[in-house]
Amino acid sequence: MSRLQHFGWFLSRGFGPHGWGHPYYEWNHRWTSPELYQQSARTLEQAGFDLVIIEDALSLGNPDTLDLRIRSAYGGPKHDPLLLAPYLFDVTQHLGIAPTVNPLAYSPYQAARQFATLQHLSDYRFGINVVTDVGSSRHFGVEPVGHDAAYDRAEEWLGAIRSLWHSWGPDALVADPRSGHFADGSRLSATRHRGGYFEFDGPLNALPFAELPGAGGGDPRVSGAGRTAASGDPVVVSPGGSGRGLNFAGEQSEVQLALASLDVETIRAYRAKVLEAALAHGRTAADIDILFVFKPILAASPEEAQRIVDASAHPDDAVLAQIALGQSSDLETDLTALDLDKPVDPAIFGDHVSRGSIKGLLGRFDSFADATLRELLTAKARLGRIASREGYVGTAEEIADFIEELGEEAENDGFIFSGDLHPVTVHRMLDELVPVLRRRGILRSSYGSGGLRGNLRDF
Repeated sequence: MSRLQHFGWFLSRGFGPHGWGHPYYEWNHRWTSPELYQQSARTLEQAGFDLVIIEDALSLGNPDTLDLRIRSAYGGPKHDPLLLAPYLFDVTQHLGIAPTVNPLAYSPYQAARQFATLQHLSDYRFGINVVTDVGSSRHFGVEPVGHDAAYDRAEEWLGAIRSLWHSWGPDALVADPRSGHFADGSRLSATRHRGGYFEFDGPLNALPFAELPGAGGGDPRVSGAGRTAASGDPVVVSPGGSGRGLNFAGEQSEVQLALASLDVETIRAYRAKVLEAALAHGRTAADIDILFVFKPILAASPEEAQRIVDASAHPDDAVLAQIALGQSSDLETDLTALDLDKPVDPAIFGDHVSRGSIKGLLGRFDSFADATLRELLTAKARLGRIASREGYVGTAEEIADFIEELGEEAENDGFIFSGDLHPVTVHRMLDELVPVLRRRGILRSSYGSGGLRGNLRDF
């Protein structure tokens, strides 16, 4: 019997036009209505998934590249994922929901109050995927800060929120109908915060969290080294892959949303960096799950898998143009007007462009001088067989072999599947795979207690 792993789903398009650009858009689901997402969330809970993470971007991006972002709905529009969460909680009982949030958009007091409300309403299944993007600063009247300073701000923000969540001390909530005594004001902390980025006074006027059985945790009022999250707090997810981002995850997060090559050595090395950071902050490997983003392509047979791979080997210009449009949206830089047969001049990328996105365009190449744009885009188009570990196309059994191998040989905690939260996408990816994973003892068949943190600490 193999070891159990954790599984989640990442809404890579955010709360946006799910299905757009694909034939299944003609199923006529309305992406602005909750039913589409509710149907998919029910399926993911039936499949035994731990959580759904909802991508978001606060902005349509650089004013000069708005058309690139919305022409094919790659970068927008997006509605607020925080407001979608209650609809998903309403139709599930165990699935955790973690919308993306940015400290730019929420003052600590507002965030603490809203997140506490959702944690109570969801029966402790709420999480936050904390991002530090600064490209949206102008929308909030805030000056943009550098990469590391954005993490400094996020750390202060989280610490401030936690202080508010626990501004009600032990025994502050009395709730005794016979005496008529609801709460004891002497046991509330004033929580006066004066930091580098935020200033506010407490205490919070939302109810404190319960300590949930089986969900782990420690004293939330301890900060810095030795701090662990209280079992009732919302779960913190973070996606940053830079050194600063990995350190943030090691200190602050219960889930690290990891983006890296999926091979044994890379996963081992990535995990070692995150766990080293966790240990440096007085935490242990049991305090954080590192879940790698995974987007397999399921084939009915090895022969079909090979046909899919062969068909991708020589993409035509129309395919490359479509890939260029998607990359242009991510990079907020128009690649579609460039000569396919010349190298890309890196000077075209402004300071607003994510270094990670540029690295993503390069892929296996070390620099832009090493390849033409055609070669860069062709590498994006080409697929590989998962059976030979050259890509992620394979049968359910082959994909399960791969998942099992990484769990056993790299001690991988699990995976976050990525794609539209659309019934067609979910079923296409999971219908045959879920039974295979369950037979092998890799995927849970039931849930315990303790909300989202309980899901993560069940094994």
